[in-house]
Amino acid sequence: MELNQLTAISPVDGRYRKQSAFLDEYFSEYALMKYRVLIEIEYFLFLADKKFFKLLPKTKQQLKQVAETFGLNEAEQIKQIETTTNHDVKAVEYFIKEQLHKLGIGNLKEWVHFGLTSQDVNNTSIPLSWKNCMEYEYLPAIINLHNHIVTLAQAWRNIPMLAKTHGQPASPTVLGKEFMVFAERLHNQVILLSQIPYAAKFGGATGNFNAHHIAFPEKDWVKLGNEFVNNRLGLQRMQFTTQIEHYDSLAAHFDALKRINTILIDLSRDIWTYISMDYFKQKTKKGEVGSSAMPHKVNPIDFENAEGNLGIANALFEHLSAKLPVSRLQRDLTDSTVLRNIGVPVAHTIIAIKSILKGLEKLVLNTSKLQEDLENNWAVVSEAIQTILRRENYPNPYEALKELTRGNHAITKEAIHTFINGLNISASLKKELKAITPHNYTGVQAKY
Repeated sequence: MELNQLTAISPVDGRYRKQSAFLDEYFSEYALMKYRVLIEIEYFLFLADKKFFKLLPKTKQQLKQVAETFGLNEAEQIKQIETTTNHDVKAVEYFIKEQLHKLGIGNLKEWVHFGLTSQDVNNTSIPLSWKNCMEYEYLPAIINLHNHIVTLAQAWRNIPMLAKTHGQPASPTVLGKEFMVFAERLHNQVILLSQIPYAAKFGGATGNFNAHHIAFPEKDWVKLGNEFVNNRLGLQRMQFTTQIEHYDSLAAHFDALKRINTILIDLSRDIWTYISMDYFKQKTKKGEVGSSAMPHKVNPIDFENAEGNLGIANALFEHLSAKLPVSRLQRDLTDSTVLRNIGVPVAHTIIAIKSILKGLEKLVLNTSKLQEDLENNWAVVSEAIQTILRRENYPNPYEALKELTRGNHAITKEAIHTFINGLNISASLKKELKAITPHNYTGVQAKY
């Protein structure tokens, strides 16, 4: 069958194509060709700037245009060349040499890919495409989600809520603060992610500039390599490499994304639970169906979808971060096929982020249910009462409250007030204790 959204094996290219299609600019076969062409042309122009050969300004601009206007037609040309070369990077080299002939500088064609091995091109193309995706797509998406969570937290900053620790009623909290827990966690991990360098390898067949040095021994190739990768490409060149990059920094990126995804799984499960507790209703859309058999249902499918996609993404990130830094001696080929999949967990992550945003926009706060749960759990103020009694040096306050409340789910306001009335304390202290309710015993939070 012809490949389309209905026949694609992967849901990323099938069912979820609309949510992730834009990632083909970074992780598709076409994208890899595009970035390889960019690297090869930038290196060619770099050599010209370093006076290895002369190139007119007009020609430089024309070559830049080849990289900037690279599209599917050019990718098809490279693919056609590859049917003969059976080598993807060599096909790119021949494609660029053809462009030089068209520009009338075919005499300079051997400066294309000069001294390089294919991994000098791959291990700059892939980190550059990864960097661009992180900066242009992923970081804006996760920051947007973070900001949306903060907005909800601010809207709910005065909504008291019964907390649950170990699944049991606990000291009340504030709904907005509970959302700020996730906002803070995301913020901290995004900061860590942003500090990881985008590392690259550029140093010839086994990392020592062998071919470069034998041809031009008077040149400082380490300095030139650093200048090209660090300044020209905006990456960070590793100084001591085998034929391939270490992938340690890339693995750190995967681990950072995995941690962020784990936070989002935690968020999705908590909101799912709040919905099941009726703390949130969900906006309905005319024509939508929640169940094929039960017409009443409005399922929290967006958070379930997110959790599933985040789990798949994390499984892949786990494999990538564990596998890529390991290569036999000066290299084996296992990294090559694995690297072609780095866009897949990113796609599942983006799909999940969009699902969470969609789910958050459906939430409708059910204030009456939150208030009802607080009112039905007066036992939670026992912590407050025994703490004040400790302050007053009252004998064994914890034990007295424990005797009254532990395992007793029928504790009411009246029961608490009867207990307070029976204490041998001043009238003013009784008044202070009676002023405590599950609705106002919420502590304090930092500003947000």
